[in-house]
Amino acid sequence: MQKPNYVPLILLGIVAVLGILPGFNGVPTQIVTEGINSGDTAWMLVATALVLLMTPGLAYFYGGMVNNKNVISTMLQSFIAMGVISVLWVVVGYSLAFGSSVGGFIGNPMDHFMFKGVLDGKPWSLAASIPLVVFAFFQLKFAVITPALVTGSMAERINFRSYVLFMILFSLFVYAPLAHMTWHPEGFLFKLGVLDFAGGTVVHMSAGWAALAGALYLKRRKSHLEASFFPPANIPFVLLGTGLLWFGWFGFNAGSAVGATSLAASAFATTNTAAAAAGLAWVLFDSAKGKKVSALGFCIGAVVGLVAITPAAGFVTVPTAIFIGTVAAMVSNYVAHLRSKSTLDDTLDVFPCHGVGGMVGMIMTGIFASRSVNSAVAEGGEGLAFGQTTLFINHMIALVLVSVFAFGMSMLLLKVTDLILPLRVSEEDEKSGLDVSQHDEFLIEG
Repeated sequence: MQKPNYVPLILLGIVAVLGILPGFNGVPTQIVTEGINSGDTAWMLVATALVLLMTPGLAYFYGGMVNNKNVISTMLQSFIAMGVISVLWVVVGYSLAFGSSVGGFIGNPMDHFMFKGVLDGKPWSLAASIPLVVFAFFQLKFAVITPALVTGSMAERINFRSYVLFMILFSLFVYAPLAHMTWHPEGFLFKLGVLDFAGGTVVHMSAGWAALAGALYLKRRKSHLEASFFPPANIPFVLLGTGLLWFGWFGFNAGSAVGATSLAASAFATTNTAAAAAGLAWVLFDSAKGKKVSALGFCIGAVVGLVAITPAAGFVTVPTAIFIGTVAAMVSNYVAHLRSKSTLDDTLDVFPCHGVGGMVGMIMTGIFASRSVNSAVAEGGEGLAFGQTTLFINHMIALVLVSVFAFGMSMLLLKVTDLILPLRVSEEDEKSGLDVSQHDEFLIEG
């Protein structure tokens, strides 16, 4: 047993009571139906469900790679995000990300507090054919998976309650501002001309830099210090997780067209192509170094390809996706190799895969974005490959700014979290495994 803590339950109780009070219960005045397209709405409901499926997929992906005494705790860190962020998004998260702009950096938290005006609101300006609530919940699924991605770098040594607190702070102070800056028409990066079709900057770069901050802050596991090698708990879990992620990513990227359109079909095709190319490139790169082709390698490579194509999916051609996936896989593979030779204990290589993969994708978008693929690319704002430099330069500026913001703010939030609840488990708890020490559960072997 651990010391009772009533604060989280009381906070949830307050939110629950707010949800039934007049003025906060979100009762709509009149549902907007004008301009709503049933086909687009149906596709976006499916896409929203697909993106949610990615988080359980991530749980299997990460859970299969850790030591067998940390499988449940690692998987739960993804599942708990589905609960915590879903509630937080309704209360204030959506408003912070997509409320009226405050200086181009954050949304007004009171615009849609407790989802005010979402059920009966006008459709989002860039998604005019679907109900606002569908757009809001599609965006929620991105907010759910982002902090879950971070957990792979701190696996096997983070206190569960501290992780939940950090996840909340990260969502409010890192994810929401980046989503607003990048995807809100009045956002700073949006106005700069940055193109991020489905979250290479907002999701993967932010998670990757937060993961690096977490690995540095929590320092090395005892097993890492002792150079002890523990094999992955369950490679079939990793394969299953990869399949679920790949499948769900069609909602992630093709859904970001916010309609059942030819652009969605194009993003669907580039997504699959980049993942396939990257999975092959990772194992072939390993083979060129004298390693055997491995299931783990193909899975990691495929996910890196999915990460890298995310910002570019709706802006580049299908053949270009082969190049993006191949380059991203080789770069991430090399960075992961360098990490393995260093003292950095990023448990599941979140920074080399998601952080570096996201940055490669952002750079590639600045090189290959084409107005012929997507008319949202501004006149004179095509990629470097088409002889235009503005977009590429803006992407390089944004890459630096986002990296500094995500890393610096994450490091600050880790420190704040640690002051409230110690982030690192005890050496004894780490040795016994987080499944037992944090949750009184364990994986039955055999």
